[in-house]
Amino acid sequence: MSSAIRIQNLEKEYGEVRALDGVSLDVPQGSFFGLLGPNGAGKTTFINVLVGLVKKSGGTAEVFGADVEDDYREARNRIGLAPQEFNVDRFFPIREVLEHKAGYHGIPKGEARERADEVLKQVGIYDKRNTRFDWLSGGMKRRFMLARALITDPDLLILDEPTAGVDVQLRHDLWDLITDLNESGTTILLTTHYIEEAERLCDEVAILDSGEIVEVASPEELMGRGPDKVTVTLRNPPETTPYLSAGRDEIESVELDGDDLVITAQEGGLLAPELVRELDRKGFEIVHFDISHTSLEEVFVAMTRDEADGEEQVSAVADGGRA
Repeated sequence: MSSAIRIQNLEKEYGEVRALDGVSLDVPQGSFFGLLGPNGAGKTTFINVLVGLVKKSGGTAEVFGADVEDDYREARNRIGLAPQEFNVDRFFPIREVLEHKAGYHGIPKGEARERADEVLKQVGIYDKRNTRFDWLSGGMKRRFMLARALITDPDLLILDEPTAGVDVQLRHDLWDLITDLNESGTTILLTTHYIEEAERLCDEVAILDSGEIVEVASPEELMGRGPDKVTVTLRNPPETTPYLSAGRDEIESVELDGDDLVITAQEGGLLAPELVRELDRKGFEIVHFDISHTSLEEVFVAMTRDEADGEEQVSAVADGGRA
């Protein structure tokens, strides 16, 4: 499969601060890819290098084979960016803003008007086409940012915190919309602090921490590395935690919490039948049984380091207070 984004040893320095420290990453064409990391990890710097807002200090970055600096125009024309900040011309109706944006990319005026109407309908705010940006609600502003990213019909759509501050219904509407775009062939690069969002939407995620890639894997692979929690509710629980011989090599802990016997174990789902048989042999009556898997959020927290001082330093010098 060809690459939508290919990064090799990417570096970005702000004085003595290394916002990106030798990042290498390959995002397949047509994928839905997540970029996760704590504040100050380097996510926005990474995006700004791709779209030409920040000049890299070292390494290479390509979008569909076009170098982001040597072939800037070709690379930029294939990207649609929906940033977290509302960096919008506030003095024109939103349809005119979209037409101007299309014109910057060489789209003729008549076609630009048609595309503007099309994307406003696509994101559900066509009836607000003659409204200034400042007069839109917060949710409509988020929809408009997506419409602006789509006006050039990009092959790569970059979404930087696209659902920040929106209500649950709008979040699900945006999820449906960008999923449809991905299924139609658009490559998606998503940054988000809603780990559930990445878990639900992404084919693969890269975890970025302190300017370095910690891991690249599917959400399922990452969650599979953590232990499962098997909770068995007993009708007449014992006074002390019973000893369990089943799967001793996989079991990390056994705790008695009221009527619940909580077993933490690797691949707890596979171990569950053996646990049930052992409890039955020992005369315990099982009322309820539940298996919960490690969430992507738990894996993310475990894999990222607490670098608060470094994050504040990077944030202070990079990308207007964000890195």
